[in-house]
Amino acid sequence: MKQGLFEVLKNKRLTDSVYEMTLAGDTSAITAPGQFVNIRLDGFYLRRPISVCDCEEGKLTIVYKTVGKGTEYLAAAKTGDKFDVLTGLGNGYDLALSGSSALLIGGGVGVPPLYLLAKRLISEGKSVKVILGFNTASEVFYEEEFKALGASVTVTTADGTKGVKGFVTAAMDCGCSYFYTCGPEPMLKAVYAASKTSGQFSFEERMGCGFGACMGCSCKTVTGYKRICKDGPVLRKEEILWQE
Repeated sequence: MKQGLFEVLKNKRLTDSVYEMTLAGDTSAITAPGQFVNIRLDGFYLRRPISVCDCEEGKLTIVYKTVGKGTEYLAAAKTGDKFDVLTGLGNGYDLALSGSSALLIGGGVGVPPLYLLAKRLISEGKSVKVILGFNTASEVFYEEEFKALGASVTVTTADGTKGVKGFVTAAMDCGCSYFYTCGPEPMLKAVYAASKTSGQFSFEERMGCGFGACMGCSCKTVTGYKRICKDGPVLRKEEILWQE
């Protein structure tokens, strides 16, 4: 984990409620796709945890949805604004387990961390198929960005206004031998039930500190309790115990 100041280079709207922000700063602590950052916002007690969408040396991209006053504050940021950011948080995805091909399944704001994952997998010469799930066509984002990486992309919408009608599970039968997924828990449960291979799940959880001190995001697994912010957010399929 590393703390530092990041300067806003760009903050643009992708949909009615989803924004893409690019920041300049020290990204050396970000070592794996699936990790997240924790951003301090002036006037707010808790930092806001947001997954890493893309990362290069000295440049970080996050994609976030406005769901409350904190993210609305973030959406109002202008070029040149600076934020205190904790980087290198969470364990991220393990690329070595995927073999020669992988299926990436993202729902809503679970899509962004899969972008850097796809980028890294493709750079290793692996075949990548991506399923992006949304409620309706107006919510779709990053379809073209994944295609530009060289991934095969399928979009699903619950109302059928774009791509395959239904949820992400409607497009899962693609013959891939390994999968990675991120999204809301109901989607993750559906993917778990429909999957026939091993995979890795990135969980969205309310966090207090973001680095394992407060124990507020603990969940029970087959090997005992784990902290989503520290031991996750990525868990292997075989260790997940769903809470009723």
